[in-house]
Amino acid sequence: MTFKTPVCLGPIKVFRDMAERSYFRKVFRSDFVRKVAETLITRVLLIGLGIVSSVIVARTLGPEGRGFYAIAISLGGLGVQFGNLGLHASNTYYVAKKPDLLPTLISNSIAVSFLIGGIGSILFWGVLSIWPYLVKIEGVLLALTLVSIPFGLVYLLLQNLLIGIHEIHSFNKIEIGNRIASLILVLGIILVQKVSVETLFLTHLSALFISCAWILLQFKSRSPLIPRPSFAVFKNNLQYGFKAYVAALFAFLVLRSDLLLLQYMLGAEQVGLYAVAVSVADLTLLAPTVIGTLMFPRLAAMGNDRERWRYASRVARYVGGMMIVVALLVFLTADVLITFLYGSRFAPATPALLWLMPGIVMLSINVIYMNYFASIGMPMITVYSPGVAALLNIGINMKLIPVYGIVGSSIASTVTYGAMLLFSFFYLYLKKLGATCR
Repeated sequence: MTFKTPVCLGPIKVFRDMAERSYFRKVFRSDFVRKVAETLITRVLLIGLGIVSSVIVARTLGPEGRGFYAIAISLGGLGVQFGNLGLHASNTYYVAKKPDLLPTLISNSIAVSFLIGGIGSILFWGVLSIWPYLVKIEGVLLALTLVSIPFGLVYLLLQNLLIGIHEIHSFNKIEIGNRIASLILVLGIILVQKVSVETLFLTHLSALFISCAWILLQFKSRSPLIPRPSFAVFKNNLQYGFKAYVAALFAFLVLRSDLLLLQYMLGAEQVGLYAVAVSVADLTLLAPTVIGTLMFPRLAAMGNDRERWRYASRVARYVGGMMIVVALLVFLTADVLITFLYGSRFAPATPALLWLMPGIVMLSINVIYMNYFASIGMPMITVYSPGVAALLNIGINMKLIPVYGIVGSSIASTVTYGAMLLFSFFYLYLKKLGATCR
């Protein structure tokens, strides 16, 4: 017996058949989208854990203590940026192309982390001994911050190897484990009533130790024997990594120099307020960062640049549209969100968050473009753009902070992020023009 489709269901069947043949069906079945979805779910969990941890730290320490904590985190992060030599990008790039290099890259990453990270920590200590007014932390907190640098390097470089070999599930598990370990340790410190900026930073450092050991255990099944470091491989990776290194360093200065300038010009309390605004803004960057990170090794493995560009430009359009919606939601809820989470003492952070959001939208789109540039061999735009932006950001901050306080820093960030996106557009226009002329 044959059953015919009723006439009223005909258009539905046609639409369904079209949908099944559509691009979106292919997209949602793709391995990339599944990994993005898994990582986004992981990041949502991390957001929840991060918010809980951030609220606990902020409410426990108050604006001034939260400011000192933010300065220590930023200084440790700056040390990692100075010490990574671009190997975070070259690790992902080369292991994606040549998976058999994994054991050597693990060994090189550990050796570079402790050698360069140790030297960097000593240099930081020397500079701050001569000019202690540069950063207003000292004693035990400064020592813990400097110790965190080599372990932060190990974590960064090994994480990027996991991404390069597409071990996204392991990457996500370790990220969640890191945050849970940190939160449990924070709650333990509060329970035993040993709360201080130093002890809370120690929980961050301890979670870093645990995560580094966990990553090495994940690699054991793939590389049970880790060879001696290879200078030849290191030298080859450094040729690609140096541009990534300079670009990442400038990008870090664009993103975090405002915190250091604020603490120098206005003090720790204002840094604490601004750090809350930045923390909320960083949460909205979650999806673009995840998409760009997972997109990079996929683009690097593609056969030709036309294919890479079609993929990257499509992703950039989707990310831009999504982030406009996110920014509008933040505009509508910022005051309630900050007051509810952090308390009325942090309400002055709301205007700073609002001024940051247009810049966050532009930065989100540029994250996709920068990963595309990295996949085609790291052209000099990846260095020029954040380099000019870093100088621009520092200059605008110096002018606006004395007049507008933390809102001035937000304005400086938004202008800087917009300039970086314009640089990318200009480079892409010249690249297209060059291809047309050929």
